[in-house]
Amino acid sequence: MSTAATEIELRPTPFDAPEAVALIAALQQEYQVRYGGHDETPVDPAEFAPPDGWFVVAWIGDTPVGCGGWRAHALPGEPAPVAEIKRMFVAAAARRRGVARSLLTELERTAAAAGFSRLILEAGDQQPEAIALYTGAGFRAAEPFGLYVDEDGSVYFTKDL
Repeated sequence: MSTAATEIELRPTPFDAPEAVALIAALQQEYQVRYGGHDETPVDPAEFAPPDGWFVVAWIGDTPVGCGGWRAHALPGEPAPVAEIKRMFVAAAARRRGVARSLLTELERTAAAAGFSRLILEAGDQQPEAIALYTGAGFRAAEPFGLYVDEDGSVYFTKDL
């Protein structure tokens, strides 16, 4: 699971492990800067545990530099749950090194291996880097869902696996 060219190692990690908690706190600080507040989406660490979830931390050397996960999400009118991507983040010092792409590829792979046929996610419109990552990876616009369904500034994406 490592990429030798950029020395990225992806390690499955519990959502509430210390390195994951530290990265998620840094992500929340990023939201504070971009939006003036934290992401209030309720999350339970157990939602990111197999078989209905997955969380991974990206490492460069002995430093955790990024994270992301997926959890099962039931959508009205859907015959089966889909996998919702949450808490994608790369520390500023590690950006533009392929970390986000590696994380996203791993999330797609593991969600498909777990039997999901589709991914969904919500991002904010003040995250052009994330929007470029998702659209560049083949995600397309999706119908609003979840906590921010009526919020201005939210953008929604989906991708068939």
